[in-house]
Amino acid sequence: GGESAYEPVTVSDAHGTVTTAGIKTYGRAVHTFVSRTGEYALPKIKQGATFMPGFRPIGPFALNEYNKQHPCGLKFVDHAVGNVEEGKMNSWVDWYEHVLGFQMFKHFDDNDISTEFSALMSKVMASGNQLIKFPINEPAAGKKKSQILEYLEWHDMTPGVQHLALRTDDEIASVAELRRRGVDFLNIPESYYKGVWARVEAMLKQHGHAGVKEDHARVRDLGILVDADDEGYLLQLFSKPLQDRPTLFFEIICRRGSQSFGKGNFKALFESLELEQERRGNL
Repeated sequence: GGESAYEPVTVSDAHGTVTTAGIKTYGRAVHTFVSRTGEYALPKIKQGATFMPGFRPIGPFALNEYNKQHPCGLKFVDHAVGNVEEGKMNSWVDWYEHVLGFQMFKHFDDNDISTEFSALMSKVMASGNQLIKFPINEPAAGKKKSQILEYLEWHDMTPGVQHLALRTDDEIASVAELRRRGVDFLNIPESYYKGVWARVEAMLKQHGHAGVKEDHARVRDLGILVDADDEGYLLQLFSKPLQDRPTLFFEIICRRGSQSFGKGNFKALFESLELEQERRGNL
């Protein structure tokens, strides 16, 4: 069963009540459960209430007006990816099934996610309504150190959250604005775009979908990755780690029907990550 991380905490004010409780998962990660009543109830917190009791509006300030004129367009967390030790992925898959009632949504083995030098395996766990998704990665055997093993070694072999994927409805606008604000994204080689459009458009046509509506040149110029499956297509791009070591990074993802994770981009993505590893001297 689940192990409690802390006792339930309830806070209230004139607008309503919020109760939180947490359970431990891999490493030092904690899943927090939130119950809201009154004006704090989701899906939309009513005007007058803030995030939760104890918080207060900070009032108008310059960034608010700036954001109105130059929005990033980020909506919510699409998925959160965890890295665990080799041989531990399946035990955590079992934990999510038996403790949280999740189901396996996707499975990728080392043939799906590999380069000349490294490989990994991943299973995606999802809630029954598929609104919450937690991919779980573990390193696989390769010629050199995988980015998963590098992450684990840097954190004293302690598993943890590798990256958060943030959903947008306009990948081009979001990535362009984030780049303008100074976000440093992975560098995608020009060679990636030589074959991607034919592959993606052929897949969409095969399953009766319209083609990619985004401007191909803008996608290439911004270094955005594109993939398609039987459901549609997606666009995605990954930031570099937030610090000068293999810590948390972000993914910006836009879904046009596809509910997968960019399987066709794995090789290009992990080759880009390996270049960053090599720069750190850890490949």
